[in-house]
Amino acid sequence: MAGLNSLRMAVGTLTALPVPAPRVINRRVAGGAMVLAPLAVVPLAVVAGLIVWGGDALGLPTLVSAGLAIGAVALGSRGLHLDGLADTADGLSASYDRERALTIMRMGDSGPSGVATLVFVLIIQCGALAGAISAGHGIVAAVVGVLAGRCVLSLCCARGVPSARPEGLGATVSGSVPITLAALVFVVAAGLASLAPGLPWWRGGVAVAAAYLVAGVLLLRCVRRLGGITGDVLGGCVEVATAAAFVALAA
Repeated sequence: MAGLNSLRMAVGTLTALPVPAPRVINRRVAGGAMVLAPLAVVPLAVVAGLIVWGGDALGLPTLVSAGLAIGAVALGSRGLHLDGLADTADGLSASYDRERALTIMRMGDSGPSGVATLVFVLIIQCGALAGAISAGHGIVAAVVGVLAGRCVLSLCCARGVPSARPEGLGATVSGSVPITLAALVFVVAAGLASLAPGLPWWRGGVAVAAAYLVAGVLLLRCVRRLGGITGDVLGGCVEVATAAAFVALAA
C-alpha cells in the first residue's frame, strides 16, 4: 500500500495527470515518491519523444520540434518545475539574509533574476534538444533527458539533506530517501540510459551523470545559502538537470 501511495504522490505532484490522492502521506511515502519520480513521468517523456518523431515526419525545423516537446512537458507538469527554477533564482540573487531570501521565494511573482534564469535554461534545453534531433537521435534524447531530470529528485531528498523551512513540500520530502537507495537510482538510471538505442553505450550514462552533477551543484548552493531545500529548489534542480542531460546528448 505504501508503494501505491508513493506512486500516486509522485504522479499527482510531478504531472498534471489525474490520479487518486494518496491515502496517507508520511516520510516513507514521500521518500518512495521521490524514488519513483522517473517512473511517474514516463508518460511525459513518451509524449516528448512522439512530438519529436512527429516533427521529423512533418519536416518541421528542429528548434520548433524541440520547443514543442519541451513545452508539452512543461504543460504536463503544470509548469511546476519552471516556477521553482524562477523562484530559486530570485531567492539566491536576493539579500544574503536567509529569511529574506526564503520570503522572496514564497512570493508568487518572478523578479528579473528569475525571468532571466528561466529564459536562459529554456534556451539551453531547446537548443540542445534541437542539436540532438539534427544528429539523428532526438527521440531518444527527449526521453532520456526528461527522465534523467527527474531521477535527481532522489539525490535532492537523500538522507542528510535538510529542509529550509519547517513546513511545505521540502519539509515533507527532505532526508526521506536512504543514501543507498538514492545511489541505486543513479546506477539504474545510468545503466538503462547506456542501453538507449542509437547512442554509443557511454553517451546515456554521461547524460545522467551530467544531470546529477549540475543538480548537485545547485543543491549544494541552496543548502549553504538557504539552509536546505524547498519545493522550489527541487523544481530548479529538475530543470537544470534536464538541461544538462540534453546538452550531453546534443552532439
